[in-house]
Amino acid sequence: MSKFKVGFVGWRGMVGSVLISRMVQENDFKNISSFFYTTSQVGEKCPFSFSDCDKLLDGYNLDELKKMDIILTCQGSDYTKKVYLDLRDSGWNGHWIDAASHLRMENDAIIILDPVNRDLIDSSFKQGIKTWVGGNCTVSLMLLAIHGLVKENLVEWVSSMTYQAASGAGANNMRELLGQMGYLYNSVSDLLHDKNSPILDIDEKVSESFEGKDFPKSYFGEALAGSVIPWIDSDLGNGQSKEEWKGPNETLKILNTNYEPFKVDGLCVRIGTMRCHSQAITIKLKKDLSEENVLQKISNGNDWVKLVPNDRENSIHNLSPTKASGKLDILVGRVRKLNLDNNMFSLFTVGDQLLWGAAEPLRRILSIITK
Repeated sequence: MSKFKVGFVGWRGMVGSVLISRMVQENDFKNISSFFYTTSQVGEKCPFSFSDCDKLLDGYNLDELKKMDIILTCQGSDYTKKVYLDLRDSGWNGHWIDAASHLRMENDAIIILDPVNRDLIDSSFKQGIKTWVGGNCTVSLMLLAIHGLVKENLVEWVSSMTYQAASGAGANNMRELLGQMGYLYNSVSDLLHDKNSPILDIDEKVSESFEGKDFPKSYFGEALAGSVIPWIDSDLGNGQSKEEWKGPNETLKILNTNYEPFKVDGLCVRIGTMRCHSQAITIKLKKDLSEENVLQKISNGNDWVKLVPNDRENSIHNLSPTKASGKLDILVGRVRKLNLDNNMFSLFTVGDQLLWGAAEPLRRILSIITK
């Protein structure tokens, strides 16, 4: 039996690089014939020894794309807008796997998070669905964290307050964050080396540096180092950001009819971490459960949830972006029953949004299709 021909687009970027790395780790390329496309370096030598093409192919050439059984793109929504409909209209009937948000809410597209909605994926596959889209990073990480409660129909509503890393905005934003950190340090380095310098003098110089004409803020538009930005994505005009809109709407689509729906809302905030998104979650349950029972159900949700005991030492040392970075673990801690109302719990969760929030669902749906 011949192998599936899979075309990769956008493999140089952050999500694409993480995807290729994970596929190499899992030896996924042995099961497929892989072809690599580019939108800017057509004809250059392909850098991968396992590729079935010696030179990079044209990512805008529909005739070349139509040769593929599967196209997997991490190139972004602009690329999808330019290529997807024209490719479908040309008669191509292959599987389209996309990291971008553009197609997520389309009726003939499935938001993929197979540990949570594998039944929906399987039934959609049988119905002939061939468009598979990765979900919003914080939505995917939230659902993985509370999956044990969701699958038992225990959740009435969720309020999620996110603390999202610079990498969620892109590679240039990560560079800018580091540039901002360096700029602030350099502005007070002489005072820092003097142990007798007043801390208020240091603080004043840092505050002045935020307004410096050379302070790097081309991408964020404001300071993130030493600060936070309490808005992510576009303004919907009703006090809600597009990132916050994705919470309830993508959750409902991921869960579909396989789960009882529940309400989701909250605020999305950018913080000065490089990688991994964190969320402070408040959950209202439908039943009065003990803390021990809730912990057990969360722990049994899926293979990637890792509970962190709710005490000072464990929370400080084991529940942070530095502990989740580069790992598939979904860290869940600070679980406790709240005094606000009956059946209300808090938890704090951290996950690598470049893995479960982006690349890993793409890798796994490709494996599901090809097997």
